[in-house]
Amino acid sequence: MTRITVELGLPSKWWDEINESVQWQDGIFYSLSAAFALVSTVALIQLIRIELRVPEYGWTTQKVFHLMNFVVNGVRAVVFGFHKEVFLFHPKVLTLVLLDLPGLLFFSAYTLLVLFWAEIYHQARSLPTDKLRTSYISVNGAIYFIQGYEIYLRYLRNPSILGAVF
Repeated sequence: MTRITVELGLPSKWWDEINESVQWQDGIFYSLSAAFALVSTVALIQLIRIELRVPEYGWTTQKVFHLMNFVVNGVRAVVFGFHKEVFLFHPKVLTLVLLDLPGLLFFSAYTLLVLFWAEIYHQARSLPTDKLRTSYISVNGAIYFIQGYEIYLRYLRNPSILGAVF
């Protein structure tokens, strides 16, 4: 690292200055919040457009995908926007859930995208699609169960760990 900074003529402590600056951290968190809010808004607009165009189909895979993207990016925007308050929640398990929830929903949203393409493939080949949704629900249910069980094992059985984490 020092070799690179000497060759480029950069000050060797620039990252430490940025890392210790509250203004930089706040600016980065608020910028991320704005970016996630923008993506969330676009997903909501897409959902509304699709619903207005074809309301007779009900909740299709595509509509659920846009809804999940809206929720995932909306929660992330809130977490980054209120980054200081997030760590003050009591009980601390709420903080863990709020920080883990967007990642889990992101996983679900993109496995839903895989389901969407698998359904298209199966329909194009005239194959049955009845077990695809069951597989999607099973995989996601297992992931959510494992995550919940991990939170239980790590933090709820030993609450003193939460103080060390935060």
